[in-house]
Amino acid sequence: MLASSIGHSGDTFSHLWQTVLPTYISNTIWLTFGVVALSLLFGVPAALLVSQTNLYSAKVLRWALLLPLAMPGYLVAYLYTDLFDYAGPVQRLLRELFGWQSPSDYWFFDIRTLSGATVILALVLFPYVYMLGRTALEQQDKSLLRAGRTLGLTARQSLIKIALPLARPAIMVAASLVMMETIADFATVQYFAVNTLTTAIYDTWLGYSDMAAANALASVLLLFVLFAVVAEQKSRAGQRHQSVRPNTSNDKLVLTRMQQLLAVSFCWVLVVLGFVLPFVLLAIMAIDYAQIDQLAKLGEIGLATIEVSAYAATIAVVISLTLALLNRFYPVRINSLPLQISGFGYAVPGTVLAMALMASFGPLDHWLNDIAVAINIEKPGLILSGTTFAIIFAFVVRFAAIANGTVNSGIAKIPHSIDKAPASLGIGLLSTIRQVHLPLLKSSILVAWLLVFVEAMKELPAVLLLRPFNFETLSTFIYQLISDEQLEQGAIGAIFIVLFGLIPIVWLNKDNQSS
Repeated sequence: MLASSIGHSGDTFSHLWQTVLPTYISNTIWLTFGVVALSLLFGVPAALLVSQTNLYSAKVLRWALLLPLAMPGYLVAYLYTDLFDYAGPVQRLLRELFGWQSPSDYWFFDIRTLSGATVILALVLFPYVYMLGRTALEQQDKSLLRAGRTLGLTARQSLIKIALPLARPAIMVAASLVMMETIADFATVQYFAVNTLTTAIYDTWLGYSDMAAANALASVLLLFVLFAVVAEQKSRAGQRHQSVRPNTSNDKLVLTRMQQLLAVSFCWVLVVLGFVLPFVLLAIMAIDYAQIDQLAKLGEIGLATIEVSAYAATIAVVISLTLALLNRFYPVRINSLPLQISGFGYAVPGTVLAMALMASFGPLDHWLNDIAVAINIEKPGLILSGTTFAIIFAFVVRFAAIANGTVNSGIAKIPHSIDKAPASLGIGLLSTIRQVHLPLLKSSILVAWLLVFVEAMKELPAVLLLRPFNFETLSTFIYQLISDEQLEQGAIGAIFIVLFGLIPIVWLNKDNQSS
């Protein structure tokens, strides 16, 4: 991708740089900063309230605050636009109540702006901050907070001056995840007509038909990702999580009745705005506009989506399991390197990954066809860049980090003594893995497969750019309907995506409770 962009971007990139590119970069920076700031503003207080206070309905809020992760940002963007637009039910009701006749009679906020995109993305991404922050706070040793109180600190001061600083590494990891997800977002900003670097890449390639200039823009976007990764690592340099012991203390900050009301309202407003209201609107839309012929088409697209996602999940898990076991039984640096490199794929936006694959697969396809001509056999065609192979490859590269983390977590729980016991009985390595390790890793393997499968189903930017002709996944189909203002035609498919998105959330909640 870099080689393609250097010296070949021509007049298009120069024209963009002199006209709109500075605005695109500025929008990307402001959007990222705003989403991260709002996510921290939403997620950190929610984590504190659920984990450190006697919050009413905390047991329900514990998992309910994770639900917005299941809602794709572009779905929420469309549903809220439909709700708050001039022709939407909210403004219609206001006009009927107050007798207003035209937009000049009253002021109402415009949701399709940079600010609107910031709020929408924060509503669906803040659970990263909440989840990691809550876990870090719950793992802290409460004796430290008691020590703070003996030194004259109040309960609130102990939380602010002791608990939060100790949770900072986890919160910074969450902030970096939010930053990378925001940088990678395409559909939400595209629908809101907010021009960022991701939309610029898409428009330059498909609008200007200039792949070299698009590669140059992708390289610029990749610099933002590298900055996010480096900034996150620097911010945590020299820091460690305070404790990994489960906190069994029942000490909780006692809230007054008014504080309870405010705290519970704050948390439930996040749940309602981030998940409940969009899901209800989507369900109403699905009920009102469901048709039999739509179900047939959605079924066909759904099967295609399941097929490519299942292939990607299976390949990713097999590779992760192989690398993890290799590193387990032969723990040398060279064996851990592939795991570290593959983990970087999740940080790369789908748009950038698609550009990199096209820059690689396109020439490789032509090379394979030239070889076929040279040896007088039938040309294979665009078997890499023109088939679903490119999509599956992108899924594996992008989500291998998820499979790596889950499989490695499972392997780490197996005592090393188990590795040596079968060898003392004369059982070979492969038999040990098949008879001992794989049964113990069954749960981790299943979870890793499900997580990659769900993420692959939801992926949009990479599929939009890599899909062959006449191929749709549920995400691209829903996005196209949203672009045409016809989401009601695919509301059932959108619900299908959301329901699958709930799978990892259920697992996360179950895993946290068992931990």
